Amino acid sequence: MRTVREHAFRLRLAGKSYNEIHKELGIPKSTLSGWLRHVVLNERAKARLDIRTHYGGTMLIKHNKMQTHLAEQRARRAQAEGRSRITKLSKSDLLLTGVILYWAEGYKRLKVRDGKQRMGHTISFVNSDAEMVGVFVSFLREILSIPANLIRLNMRLYKHINEKEARAYWTRATGITDARFFKTTYLVSGASKGRRPFNRLPWGTLQVEVCNTGKFHYLMGMIEGVKEMLAHGTVRSSLGSSVS
Repeated sequence: MRTVREHAFRLRLAGKSYNEIHKELGIPKSTLSGWLRHVVLNERAKARLDIRTHYGGTMLIKHNKMQTHLAEQRARRAQAEGRSRITKLSKSDLLLTGVILYWAEGYKRLKVRDGKQRMGHTISFVNSDAEMVGVFVSFLREILSIPANLIRLNMRLYKHINEKEARAYWTRATGITDARFFKTTYLVSGASKGRRPFNRLPWGTLQVEVCNTGKFHYLMGMIEGVKEMLAHGTVRSSLGSSVS
């Protein structure tokens, strides 16, 4: 062991790095650090280490940049392939999309008061994604035949969000006039308490409501229909092969 340690000492004096010595002698770098941390290097050895460190760091940066570039290329390729799977959407596709959106994000619990189910129920969908909200509004109007003047919109904003600008944003997203926006709800920002980024929801969220018990139960039935189809493995063959 003493001979190996002396050999390591000589290599270090020559300006070899711990990684190089490890490769040559097979000694763990943690052991080398304990043996050699007090070794004083001359200027020539220091210069060699500096050059190697700079070269290694440069090569690592280039390697990381190349890996990032290749990852971005793979992501773009995968997204393009995925986009090509979606061609023309039919009204049936909008129906299924709207039902699944509500199944995932909508309010589905029956209202109960004093232990008894209430007779009146409301379709209520809340989200921060403008495109998703826009699709759900299209589902309400085109599939459930609900006119725009019966759709109620409620913004849920944080104090730092400009209400007028947010209303313009959600108006564009839904295609519904300003008159259907009701009182805005202001929320306590988690950002002010350091729990999440300040601009995580730059336009807050929008609640889309329809006060129609019959349509609510009809939508609940559609969700049950989708569940039954999925439970029996009834998936339309025209969707094509599954993603590998």
